[in-house]
Amino acid sequence: MAKKERIGILTGGGDVPGLNSVIKSLVYRSTAETEFEVVGIRRGWEGLTHATPGEGIDENYAIALDRQNTRIIDRTGGTFLHTSRTNPSRLAVATLPPHVQKKAGRLKEIDNGIVDATPLVLENLEKLGVNHLVAIGGDDTLSYASVLDRAGVDIVAVPKTMDNDVRNTEYCIGFSTAMTRAVNAITRLRTTLGSHERVGVFRMFGRDAGFTSLYTAYVSSVRCCIPECRFDVEKLMDLLVKDKKNNPSSYAIVLLSEGAAWNGYSINDYGAADAYGHKKKRNIAEAFSDRIKAARGEDTVVVDLTYDLRSGDPDFLDKMVATTFATMAFECIGDRAGGRMMAIRNGCYIDTDIPDPSLGPRTVDVEAMYDRERFRPNYETKKGLPIFMMRA
Repeated sequence: MAKKERIGILTGGGDVPGLNSVIKSLVYRSTAETEFEVVGIRRGWEGLTHATPGEGIDENYAIALDRQNTRIIDRTGGTFLHTSRTNPSRLAVATLPPHVQKKAGRLKEIDNGIVDATPLVLENLEKLGVNHLVAIGGDDTLSYASVLDRAGVDIVAVPKTMDNDVRNTEYCIGFSTAMTRAVNAITRLRTTLGSHERVGVFRMFGRDAGFTSLYTAYVSSVRCCIPECRFDVEKLMDLLVKDKKNNPSSYAIVLLSEGAAWNGYSINDYGAADAYGHKKKRNIAEAFSDRIKAARGEDTVVVDLTYDLRSGDPDFLDKMVATTFATMAFECIGDRAGGRMMAIRNGCYIDTDIPDPSLGPRTVDVEAMYDRERFRPNYETKKGLPIFMMRA
C-alpha cells in the first residue's frame, strides 16, 4: 500500500474567529481522500523551531488531526492549534530552549545573537513527514511562508487578520466578526455617552492600515482617523464639539486607529519589539482625550475596541470564507500548486501569489475611501465596486 501524503497546518500571529473552521474543513476534505493525512503544528512557527529531537512527533508541538478531534472545533473562536509570534528568520538564541541552542552554532547569524533558523524548520518538516504545508496568518506569518516557498517547500497560505490588511486579497478571515462586534459595542455605548453627555473616544486595532476604523465608522455614521492620513487636531475637536451640541442626546463619537496621529503628534512605541520588530504603541485615544479635555473642556469616555473584537465564535461570513479558503487550499495541494495564497479579488474567490513581504501591509486608498476634511468615510461612487469597496 502506498504511503499517504501528509499535510501540515499551522496558525500564527494573533487569533481571530474562523481559524478553527479552516482547520476542521481542511481535515475533513483531506481525510475524505485516502492518500492524505493531516498533522497540526502547534504554536505557529515555534512548532517547527522548538520541537525536541528524536523519532516521532513531539506532542508539545504537533498533533495528528482527524475527524474526531476536530469535529466541534469550528463552533468556537481562537485556534485549536494555539499560536505564537515566532519568526524563524530572526530567532534570539538566548530565548531558545537548550536543545535548540546547541544547534545555534550551525545556523547563520544575521545580527548579534540573532540567527536564521530556517534549516531547523526544514529539518522538522522532514521529521514530521510533511509533504505539503498550510500556513494561516497575517502579514508577519505569511512573510515567513514566502521564505519557505523560496526554499522549495510546497506551501499554501490562508490570510487571516482582523485588520484586513494582507496584500493580494480584499478579505481576510476575522474581519467581519471584528467589525460586527465593534458596531455592536458602539451601539451599546451610545446610551452611556448620552446619559453622561460625553465624547466617546474609541481606539481600534490598526497599526499601519485603517480598515477597522474606516469600515466601523462607515456603518456607524461616526468620525474616524486612520494611520494613512495625519489629521488636524484642532479641526477634529471643533467638529466633535459641534456634533455633541447638535445631537439631541448630547454626545459625540470618534474612532481612532492605534496608528493614527495628528499633525505634530509623536507616535511613541514602548516595550520590547516582537519577533517581527513591532512594538506596542502608546494609546492615541488617551492622548486625544487629554487634549480635548484641556482644550475644549469636554468630558470623555475612552474605550479600547481591540482584543475583545478577536475573541469568541465567528459570524456567518467568517465561517463561510474560512470553509471556502480551506477547500481551495486543499485543491491547490491536490493540483501541486504551491506558493499560492487563497484570496478574494473583485469579489470572487481566487488563489494568488503569496504577498511579497518587502511591500508591507495593504493600506487604505485615502483619496478614494476617506474624506479627510470631515474625518469620515467616503460614501460616494460605490457602484461597480466589490462588496468591500476596495480592490486588492
